[in-house]
Amino acid sequence: MTSILYVLSATLRILLYALELLMLARAILSWLPLDEDSPVENFLYAVTEPVIAPVRALCDRFGWFESLPVDMSFFITFILISVLAALL
Repeated sequence: MTSILYVLSATLRILLYALELLMLARAILSWLPLDEDSPVENFLYAVTEPVIAPVRALCDRFGWFESLPVDMSFFITFILISVLAALL
């Protein structure tokens, strides 16, 4: 039973680290002047947006960070994923 939990924990940790890398790539690509129909950018948005969207909805619902020019929901999600991966 312990080995099954270890495998599940390790797999989840790897998936969270991969998600962190994809989010980092998305952040870096957002600074570059790429075509809006770039397949790489579309892939990154398709993979990361479902994770960021609930945090963005929560921030919008309570009116948090409205006056900031940066998408704080992205940073909050990244930090939450990092903390979760560290706890596993």
